[in-house]
Amino acid sequence: MIVLILGLLMFLGVHSLRIFADEWRAARIRQWGEKGWMAAAGAVSLVGFILIIWGYGMARMAPIVVWYPPAWLTHVTALLSLLAFIIMAAAFVPGNHIKSAVKHPMVISVKAWSFGHLLANGMLADILLFGAFLVWSVLCFRSLRQRDQAQVAAIPAANIKGTFITLGAGLAGYLVFAFFLHEWLIGVPVK
Repeated sequence: MIVLILGLLMFLGVHSLRIFADEWRAARIRQWGEKGWMAAAGAVSLVGFILIIWGYGMARMAPIVVWYPPAWLTHVTALLSLLAFIIMAAAFVPGNHIKSAVKHPMVISVKAWSFGHLLANGMLADILLFGAFLVWSVLCFRSLRQRDQAQVAAIPAANIKGTFITLGAGLAGYLVFAFFLHEWLIGVPVK
């Protein structure tokens, strides 16, 4: 469990600097340059991500049950995961109505994914992993909204073509991941 916690601290810590230590982050960027900062932050993120995967895998070998979720919650998780894939696609497809409406689709996507998985999994490692990402996404979204209010951000123009491409890409990504990649990568089939 220590490896999982260390990975979460590293990965989410780097991704939380704009929330909790924006001045420190800005000083590092001035000191090291944009590319130097990106290299350092990327390296810490990558090591953290690897530790999360490794630590979660180790924790699943000796699971500690906190609660047994009802079976119907897997359907809620599937629905929230589909929503997460569509919203994630909105972060990358230009000119879609979803991004115009939610403004920060990647963070909202993480929120939907982590909340859904937190509902359907009752092991301690699951609660740590998905709970940490849920707390991070809530705090990050709050921080982003405060920054939006401080600066007048232009709402990106949206069109129906971009929205349909977003919906199609999100649905395709969800189907591929749910029916082919989830069991292979995670070791658990989607039910």
